Amino acid sequence: MGRKWEVVAWTSEWHLMYEIMSKELQHIFQKEIIEIHHVGSTSVPSIGYAKPIIDILIIVENIENVSLYDGLMMGRGYRVRGENGIPGRRYFTKGENPRTHHIHIFENKNPRILTSLDLKSYLMEYPLEAAKYGLHKLKLLESYPHELYQQEKEKYTDILVMKALKWGKANRTADW
Repeated sequence: MGRKWEVVAWTSEWHLMYEIMSKELQHIFQKEIIEIHHVGSTSVPSIGYAKPIIDILIIVENIENVSLYDGLMMGRGYRVRGENGIPGRRYFTKGENPRTHHIHIFENKNPRILTSLDLKSYLMEYPLEAAKYGLHKLKLLESYPHELYQQEKEKYTDILVMKALKWGKANRTADW
């Protein structure tokens, strides 16, 4: 049996955790960062329930330069995971059991950036949809406390992402 998942009630402490970590990451990657964002379920108050893992999206000018900072990240307790299944991403995790942070780094204009930002914006715009998603996670956990939870959650998330990208395309002001 692998890692056991946890879904808890949303808390404003997650935003504070993001703010603290954001400053630390800006200090580490200061020459590389274009933008940094709190994304994922912990960034959406109306979601109600989420895994207590802070997802941070960093946008950089050159993805190849990120590896220059691997030592600094390891020194701060992060595990370097490379692309970890998503081409063009650099991924770091903090904490093992429990895991506390996921850092997703993409080069500017990578389409995966829109996936994260549009999903967050969509859920912020439609709080009832966000709450439904949070409750879905909670119910899934009752049936799938381990690896299958993530697989089952992704089925639902994929549908939300499609809605969010369509909504984002119609509402986005940045030119991609």
